[in-house]
Amino acid sequence: MGNSLVIVESPAKARTIGNILGKDYLIVSSMGHIIDLPQRKLGVSIEHNFEPYFVVIPGRQKILEELKKEAAKREMIYIATDPDREGEAIGWHIKERLPKEKKFLRVIFHEITPRAVKEAFLNPRDFDSNMIEAQLTRRILDRVVGYFLSPLLWRKIGRGLSAGRVQSVALRLIIQREREIQKFIPQEYWEIEGEFKKIISPQSKTQRSFTARLEKIDGKKIKIRNKQEADKLTQDLEKKRFIVSEIRQSEKRRNPMPPFITSTLQQESFNKLRFTANRTMVIAQQLYEGVQLDKGESRGLITYMRTDSTHIAASAIKEVREFILDNFGRDYLPDSPNVYKTRKLAQEAHEAIRPTSVKNTPESLRSFLNKDQYKIYELIYKRFIASQMTPARYRVTNVEIETGRYLFITSGTKMIFPGFTSVYFKEEDKKEGLPDFKRGELLRLMRIIPSQHFTKPPSRYSEASLVKALEEEGIGRPSTYAPIIQTIVKRDYVRRIKGYFNPTELGFMVCDLLVKYFPNIVDLKFTAQMEEELDKIEDGQCDRFKVLNDFYSPFKSHLDFAQSNIKKELFLTDQLCELCGRPMVIKWGRRGKFLSCSGFPKCKNAKPIGTGVRCPEPNCDGELVERRSKRGVFYGCSNFPKCRYTSKRLPVETPESERR
Repeated sequence: MGNSLVIVESPAKARTIGNILGKDYLIVSSMGHIIDLPQRKLGVSIEHNFEPYFVVIPGRQKILEELKKEAAKREMIYIATDPDREGEAIGWHIKERLPKEKKFLRVIFHEITPRAVKEAFLNPRDFDSNMIEAQLTRRILDRVVGYFLSPLLWRKIGRGLSAGRVQSVALRLIIQREREIQKFIPQEYWEIEGEFKKIISPQSKTQRSFTARLEKIDGKKIKIRNKQEADKLTQDLEKKRFIVSEIRQSEKRRNPMPPFITSTLQQESFNKLRFTANRTMVIAQQLYEGVQLDKGESRGLITYMRTDSTHIAASAIKEVREFILDNFGRDYLPDSPNVYKTRKLAQEAHEAIRPTSVKNTPESLRSFLNKDQYKIYELIYKRFIASQMTPARYRVTNVEIETGRYLFITSGTKMIFPGFTSVYFKEEDKKEGLPDFKRGELLRLMRIIPSQHFTKPPSRYSEASLVKALEEEGIGRPSTYAPIIQTIVKRDYVRRIKGYFNPTELGFMVCDLLVKYFPNIVDLKFTAQMEEELDKIEDGQCDRFKVLNDFYSPFKSHLDFAQSNIKKELFLTDQLCELCGRPMVIKWGRRGKFLSCSGFPKCKNAKPIGTGVRCPEPNCDGELVERRSKRGVFYGCSNFPKCRYTSKRLPVETPESERR
């Protein structure tokens, strides 16, 4: 039996640490939070200075009893939960429920490797009261907002809805973008390009052509508004002779990107792999907590994946510089390590996300990782190596081609030295350069190419662009991005369509109600300021009670106004209730939108809203209706359970002749 008890959050982490510490330590898992605010009560005494009331989470009592039993047998208890606010709070809550006479020590590490874990156990510390205060403040704020706002949404729109201090701001960003798209009026414009070849060249018969774009007429930037203008210019240009009037060359450097932090990992994972933020974090957690390698050994492969710091440990810098020198050569190694700026208020004690050892190449681990783990690990590994390499260098050639009043411009880029792109390569680096030119050289015009275009509205948010926007606005923190997105999708406020967030009718209604009655809650600057206040509490620069009181006073004023003025809004339809003849109204419930009698509760008639598409099943007269489940939106027959037809997408309606 181990002489010391070590408490961590997950079984995978327990196995990895157990392999490192050996038989003198018993490693047990708490399975995450054991203690929290009660689920069905506010759990915060506002009148008593926001005193929280914590309870054992339902279903976790048995785990707590096991921890008490094991703690009773040992004098030394180590709390080795994650090195952030949430981990500090999980450990502190467990400590408070275990025997008081025991000796508790807090150990933290940012990677689960023998060196880091053993060093942490040689240098334990007390619990950080400021981190606990910051987490407690955030938990109370989120509980107060959710507990009081959600019932208002139930009264106004329908039960089962929720609002949150951060999720509602994310929803507002998506709604604002959608309204910009709806208001957008496309404007027509035309571009004219010329396709050219060199006239005097030994390779003129096989030489590839190149294109240049018409940029100026009489020295002024050109604007071609319609086909008539484009046709007139095309006819005039086809008669001209073209000459190379100017050649300018310059060298451009492209610097490597910083190692990943949480937000940039989620963005790159979506852009390159199309992984959702949640999927990315689940996989990264597996890599951090430990993957079973040869001889049954479990090893942590990356550093802690919830971080907003680009800081790298000196030992890791030394190792990666030696690796670059040995594998790429002196030209690829900067004279001194690359250092990257970290955003204001980032946790500098944390590191960026990196491999725990550059010796663990993706290829050497391929047989031990599943497909998704390999993809994420390779992304993290290559980004880290590249971040400490020299810039790529390019020769940029800008060529001006003139004919009378007209000026065409083209440019080409040729790589001189690949630098970091040898590891972290992008397709655009493969572009071919231009032919060699001389000033005054005549060119052969192959053809003039007019093309019609329309200005485009701003793009809808993807997971990557939403996370980037939240980070830039200072909304949320590394651990919150994935849960925020999960929540607004789960509530059906937004739907993913081809990788982009499309707000639903319900999302518009919830956002508009919050903007009307609680402008501060969905104000970006206000929410960002609250995040800064939480960071200041963690740094010991601010008091929890002041932050809570400053927040609650204006919130209570808005709440009182809303409760006095908000009324249940009936969304009337032109359909009448078959049972009592009253108009039917649209309501929202746990499974989505449905029709209900406006006479409820006297008349309880309700039915799903049809899509206008008949059920494809032969001999079925039902209509497809939209339904929701834990897996998302789907379409089912209105004759369920008699007809069990379902589909993830609304099918094209089958002609009547084919249904028989």
